[in-house]
Amino acid sequence: MMGEDILDLDGQVALVTGAGQGAGRAIALMLARHGAGGVAVNDYHADRAEAVAEEIRALGVPALAVPFDVGDIVAVRTAVAAAGEQLGPVTLLVNNAGMAGPTSQMSMGAVFWESDPEEWDRYFRTNTFGAMNCCHSVVPGMIAAGRGRIVTIVSDSGRVGDVRTAAYSAAKAAAGGFVRSLAKELGRYAITCNAVSLSTLEPPMPPEQLAAFMASEQTKKQLTNYVIRRFGKPDDVAGMTLFLCSGAAGWITGQTYPVNGGYSFAV
Repeated sequence: MMGEDILDLDGQVALVTGAGQGAGRAIALMLARHGAGGVAVNDYHADRAEAVAEEIRALGVPALAVPFDVGDIVAVRTAVAAAGEQLGPVTLLVNNAGMAGPTSQMSMGAVFWESDPEEWDRYFRTNTFGAMNCCHSVVPGMIAAGRGRIVTIVSDSGRVGDVRTAAYSAAKAAAGGFVRSLAKELGRYAITCNAVSLSTLEPPMPPEQLAAFMASEQTKKQLTNYVIRRFGKPDDVAGMTLFLCSGAAGWITGQTYPVNGGYSFAV
């Protein structure tokens, strides 16, 4: 029927990790605006998770803050159980938590052979094992419900590689491989599993500081790598994620979609 929202989520309950700010926050709010029956908002920092949960409640959608480290499978399982009790079974999972872990920021490191092996674990703990922990915790419930959508946010670093980010690139590539394998296991249960691959997002800065950053020669040079001459915005990520969570993407699984302004192309 004309006028229907083809992206409506039909009251399903979502868990979005790393949703206390940036793209994760935008995803959680986007799902809430398109018919999610409830949203479990994860962040390592409880205050950020609760702030976004409150934004969602203001939209008239039930929300629960579930602060935990995705690298801790016991904490993940506890949060999934709490979401199930308070919101309903989780049938939408967005693995957004990433970067260098809950308390570390991404930065250009040393070339690989000069890197510290002790630093590698934090990338895999969050970007690879974090996604695996969350999937392991929610998939049985999805199978019981007879439906589900899993979207994992990966990176063009994992698709095409970037200098001085070898461990991060490897961890994101591993997450992408996990998505494809899981898609083959879950398709028979009407559960899809896809990935969204990002390049650089616009940094979260006050307007004046952001304007100065964008006007710098270094930034202008970096933007020449993008066919669309801007960095990504959180809603760019949220829009693709919503589509993959919706019924409109019901026959799509095992795919990785670059949302990257043309930084790299996929065949």
